[in-house]
Amino acid sequence: MGFVGVLVLPTASDAAPRNNAPVVVAHRGASGYAPENTLQAIDNADKLGFDWVENDVQRTKDGRLVVIHDTNLARTTNVEQVFPGRAPYNVRDFTAAEIAKLDAGRWKGAKFKGSRVPTLTQYLDRVDHNHQKLLMEVKNPELYPGIETDILRVLGKEGWLNRDHIRNRLVIQSFSANSVRTVHALRPDITTGFLGTPAVSDLPRYARFADRIHPSYGTISQRYVASAHAIKGPHGKRLQLFTWTVNDAATARRMAGLGVDGIISNFPDVVRKAVGGGQ
Repeated sequence: MGFVGVLVLPTASDAAPRNNAPVVVAHRGASGYAPENTLQAIDNADKLGFDWVENDVQRTKDGRLVVIHDTNLARTTNVEQVFPGRAPYNVRDFTAAEIAKLDAGRWKGAKFKGSRVPTLTQYLDRVDHNHQKLLMEVKNPELYPGIETDILRVLGKEGWLNRDHIRNRLVIQSFSANSVRTVHALRPDITTGFLGTPAVSDLPRYARFADRIHPSYGTISQRYVASAHAIKGPHGKRLQLFTWTVNDAATARRMAGLGVDGIISNFPDVVRKAVGGGQ
């Protein structure tokens, strides 16, 4: 995630643990401790005991889906060294084979040297291997027409559209209302989330296609949370709120006090220690 996006979140039973503590989601994996959106970040979240991980999906020049947050490869890879003169280094200007050559870990520390930008298929395989759950963001869908269909195709091929995954292990989100609406239209059984903070008066409109609202933590109040909870989403259950990106104990406790259903964090262990929290 990062700024604003579309979100697929946990089921109602997952999002409302019996102790009423928020679900804690590892943002881009446990990205405070490992390179974001890499397989190492997923594994780190698993070692910390977190089931839910969040990622970002984009499309390469040759139509492959890869897991990376920025539209530009420069911040989190060595693309400028491997492919000098290819500025502006956008994901969509490189093939999957070219991106596979990049180091996506060295920027985070020498011990992560050699980490790669995973394909969506590789990412799904690792999440499944770890018995984890996925909050997937459709990143910048306006740059990739039809990416929702591409994502659903890969999910289906990898076995992620069966009953168990859809009911318990998958949520799709985006900052683009149109993208979330598209996912809901194509697969109305999938849980979806909208990244942003719509006006309270607009929430009923979003509730037609989004099961959850995912606002930035600085944009909400107890009244906002209560207003959202009073509205039913497309599956007949109340809207849920998962907020991001909360990285300190004080903010985590404040968000829990507002009644949010989930907290997304680079440091999920910090949040869990502060508020408890379902996984």
